[in-house]
Amino acid sequence: METLSKNKIKWIRSLALKKNREKESLFIVEGEKMVEEIIQLYSDRIDFIISNDELFNKFETAFFADDRVFKQISSFKTPSKLIAIVKTIENKPVDSKGLVLMLDGIQDPGNMGTILRSADWFDVKSIICSKTCVDIYNPKVIQASMGAIFRMDVRYEVLTDFIVERKLPVYGALLEGENVYTTKILPPAILVLGNEGNGISDEVQQLIDYPIHIPRFGKSESLNVAVAAGILLSEFGRIR
Repeated sequence: METLSKNKIKWIRSLALKKNREKESLFIVEGEKMVEEIIQLYSDRIDFIISNDELFNKFETAFFADDRVFKQISSFKTPSKLIAIVKTIENKPVDSKGLVLMLDGIQDPGNMGTILRSADWFDVKSIICSKTCVDIYNPKVIQASMGAIFRMDVRYEVLTDFIVERKLPVYGALLEGENVYTTKILPPAILVLGNEGNGISDEVQQLIDYPIHIPRFGKSESLNVAVAAGILLSEFGRIR
């Protein structure tokens, strides 16, 4: 395998920035499990592989890197020994018969990745993100999603336009909503979750048909949005 040049290393490191990922239409996948999954699902989207293992010579374009180089190009404290540079994945059709999960202003990469992972567990096929959400190709989002990002359609839309165009019932997680345990979330529908600090934006709130909330039994002031997503999706799964 060919070794990485200094310019190639610099270019790979530049993909840590969203503007460069968008410019190149590429993103980074790190870790043996994650890379193996992208190989199984989208081998045709792989631009090149970086490895310290000759096994990956089977790829038309593969580069060798030692521990020193992996420390330079990895976005994690403990660098992986396997990295793939992947072309951004094309959108699939929106699942108009199931539950569409809508995310309004989710900014923490860990939360976003965990939400995607939970949605994948409950077989939610379509995720609609506001343009203020964190980039799903952020390395921390990809890592937290544990590969879920590769198995569903995630797109960025003007949420109000999407809601109006789709004409589906809209459920929204709001403090003043109905108890989710006594409310049936029946597909096809849209379920909206809001920003970690500010909740769902005012313009989207105006289009919510069924405000719902998770009742509090203890004294904590709030739930982490990723935890809330898991609870609400579990209710959807139970009713379904």
